[in-house]
Amino acid sequence: MTRVLASPPPPLLLLLLLLALALGTGMLPAAAAGVPKGGWGSPSIPVSGVIIPGFASSRLRAWAILDCPYSPLDFRPLDPVWLDTKKVLSVLNCWLKCMLLDPKTQADHPECKSRPDTGLSAITELDPGYITGALSSVWREWVNWLVEFGIEPDAIVAVPYDWRLPGAMLEERDLYFHKLKIIFETARKLRGGPSLVYAHSMGNNVFRYFLEWLKLEIAPKHYMEWLDHHIHAYYAVGAPLLGSAETVKALMSGVSFGLPISDGTARIMCNSFASSLWMLPFSKHCHVDHKMFSNFRESDTVVGPHLVCDKKEYEGNSSSWPVDLVKIDLPASPGSCPATEVVAHPITSFVPDVVGQASQCSMPSQKSYTAHQVSTGVFLRDIVEHDVNSPHALHHLIKYYLEDPILNPLTPWSRPPIKNVYCIYGVDMKTEVGYHYAPSGKPYPDNWIITDIIYETEGGQLQSRSGMKVNDSTAPLSGDATVPYNSLSYCKTWLGPRVNITRTPQTAHEVTDMQEELNVEHDRESDIVPIMTRDNRVKYITYYEDGVSLSGKRTAVWELDKIDHRNIVRSSILLRELWLETAHSYHKDAKRQFVSKERREPMRDEDCFWDYAKARCGRPDRCEYRYVFGDVHLGQSCRLQASSDKDHILRYI
Repeated sequence: MTRVLASPPPPLLLLLLLLALALGTGMLPAAAAGVPKGGWGSPSIPVSGVIIPGFASSRLRAWAILDCPYSPLDFRPLDPVWLDTKKVLSVLNCWLKCMLLDPKTQADHPECKSRPDTGLSAITELDPGYITGALSSVWREWVNWLVEFGIEPDAIVAVPYDWRLPGAMLEERDLYFHKLKIIFETARKLRGGPSLVYAHSMGNNVFRYFLEWLKLEIAPKHYMEWLDHHIHAYYAVGAPLLGSAETVKALMSGVSFGLPISDGTARIMCNSFASSLWMLPFSKHCHVDHKMFSNFRESDTVVGPHLVCDKKEYEGNSSSWPVDLVKIDLPASPGSCPATEVVAHPITSFVPDVVGQASQCSMPSQKSYTAHQVSTGVFLRDIVEHDVNSPHALHHLIKYYLEDPILNPLTPWSRPPIKNVYCIYGVDMKTEVGYHYAPSGKPYPDNWIITDIIYETEGGQLQSRSGMKVNDSTAPLSGDATVPYNSLSYCKTWLGPRVNITRTPQTAHEVTDMQEELNVEHDRESDIVPIMTRDNRVKYITYYEDGVSLSGKRTAVWELDKIDHRNIVRSSILLRELWLETAHSYHKDAKRQFVSKERREPMRDEDCFWDYAKARCGRPDRCEYRYVFGDVHLGQSCRLQASSDKDHILRYI
């Protein structure tokens, strides 16, 4: 008799093999995330987290029926527009119709309109997919962290917006700020406590506009009461407080955001968005003063209808920036050639006759422009004769920024009137701070070429792409690869006259690794730099904390070494610190103003590592070697030990 062996049918066998492979390669999540399930007190924290994403960091969906010629990839209502990589590659012109706005009115294209998606899914992955999902991930790791630590789904609210629009149009078209106010009020009723605001990049500009808009929406005597009742803390992550030089690059030559499109196409797209000027660099020495004519002082100089600059603006050379923002070679134009020195002109006179008042040199000339001259329209006015987009950009600048009745966002921001403010950013990355442009001889949008770029590098040193010598910078550090250090660190002016400074390694550490300076004197007009040692092999976090200068308020600045602008919201180091600070703030036994920095222990399996010098898992008091099928290296098999602690946060109080 033939003996038949019992075995799974081929389809089932194949399924089992695929499942084993997926588990082995980490394609599927392990059942245990390695996070202690108790002891962090998350269910007792009566707050909501409100996330305001940055520029191009939330999805847009189509609200149209658009047939794309010669392609099966058409647009139907609710189809993703930003971002759908396959349509960018296949039907670029059709996709652009759904992305572009009218440069004059900011209206949608007649054939296609796009609107912001809603919910957390709108900010986690811009283009979900097996390959594109990981490449377009923005807030995914943030959400994963919250789930691992037991945060309830109704405790986190994402408030995406149409990041193509300036502040005034967000409210005019979408009632965005009315909706945001309702979200805060609903979150208060739902959770029983005020919210935590997490804003990234341009999301900080949006939140600033909301605070100013709120002053007109609520009676002045109830304004602070509303803020205290609905917002407990504000986390400004990667905030371009004095703008970003890359905004000029997008304006003049285009920034493709890593998409498979030319810089010229990217320039056309960005220049149709009035929001592209929201992060234009500006000077910290010029402020809005609605009573400037009655309070005018001899030491001040009026440069626009609402701006007053102090004498420091003209004592320095670059408007408090490392270098002049733009250097440009202007071609010859008819007329006489007066002095080539560029002077800051009042903006009120150049709207009606922009072309007639253009540059009047009969010979080629090279001019340099400071951040202040760029943000007040002097630069755009001077190139009007040489760039067809300049009048549109000038129109956006004046209408939506310089003459916005609610807020001129191209002015310095004083500390927001919120109880707890945390300013967080990465440092010591190679960051662009200045550009040299020349005519290319081609038509718009490729009419300018970059002949040189000035970077600030690690330690605040300046260097050029061409190798030309650049004057030494006075900055102690560089920016986060997108926003320069002077713009990120402007929030240090929010600190009081006495500051506690602490520096620790980013990884798990003990008290012996901590450096601390207490009651350091701080002049708000200058940067505060700690006198502490650095090991080039170690990445640090430097904390600047002030809990006494403003009664009932706390202010902190966190500098994270070697974390770039776009990835900071995915940083497990930042997420750990945010979680500890929040858990500490609401713990009944907390006695410190800020969470202790003396020690950091592994909190997740990912924090454990293999110590090759000792041939064991590092931090054996918290981690152990525990192999799971599919681990491909020793560090992957190092996992958190099972813990019986009833309250892990007590380790940090």
